[in-house]
Amino acid sequence: MYNNRARVPDFASFFAQWAADSQAARALLDGLTDIAYGAGPSENLDIFPAAQANAPVLVFIHGGYWRSLDKSDHSFVAPASVSQGVCVVVPNYALCPAVTLSDIVMQMVKALAWVWRCIDRWGGDPSRIHIAGHSAGGHLAAMMMACQWARYQTDLPPDLVKSVLSISGLYELDSVMRSPMLQSSLHLTESEVLRCSPAWMPAPASGSLISVAGALESEAFIRHNHLIQQAWGHERVPLVEDLQGLHHFSIVNELAKPGSHLHGLLMQQLRA
Repeated sequence: MYNNRARVPDFASFFAQWAADSQAARALLDGLTDIAYGAGPSENLDIFPAAQANAPVLVFIHGGYWRSLDKSDHSFVAPASVSQGVCVVVPNYALCPAVTLSDIVMQMVKALAWVWRCIDRWGGDPSRIHIAGHSAGGHLAAMMMACQWARYQTDLPPDLVKSVLSISGLYELDSVMRSPMLQSSLHLTESEVLRCSPAWMPAPASGSLISVAGALESEAFIRHNHLIQQAWGHERVPLVEDLQGLHHFSIVNELAKPGSHLHGLLMQQLRA
């Protein structure tokens, strides 16, 4: 249910395409890479500014089950949004088992706080921060929407995150903890599962989350896709879709494709 690479035998071709397209995107957009948002391991991010000032900000959080992949593999998501006047930020985070999943969550909190404080230097509007995330990144994006920002730093606004597009996200970690394939590197504890399962948290007071997954994904991912709406309600999660013909990796390509249904959903959120 959780072994996506086994379900998609040519998964390596997607990773190779992402890496090549990301290298091309960095050359095309002339973005800023490896800017530190903290002093910890992998606490850096890439920025791809829009052509104009006061642009909405998209923070894309990559997947990889919190234990693999890198921001440099995901620059390819930026061109489609930058061309629509969006400032795109792609943060990195340290990977399990060198750190815990709780550590990663707090790294993303630190990254989003940094974006709110600093993104205006590159033409981004800190009052319009939106997040998209894939797989583990979808989980982290939901955690950011649930974050009580003032408890981290008192001057942060409660509605720092305006919207989330979660792609193949994971919303409860109890079943993840019970997967030997994942637990071997995540080392989740029951207390950490409680702290880091967004579906078990109160619905956020503001913002909206769209949850999508590929219709070709496993029953587990389809269950997660609908779970967050069941937990947070239709006001916070107004739309859930199982996208026909897509699996766990091909769905990310759709986000990077101008004119696709998925990229259109993202643009609706950014322009709301």
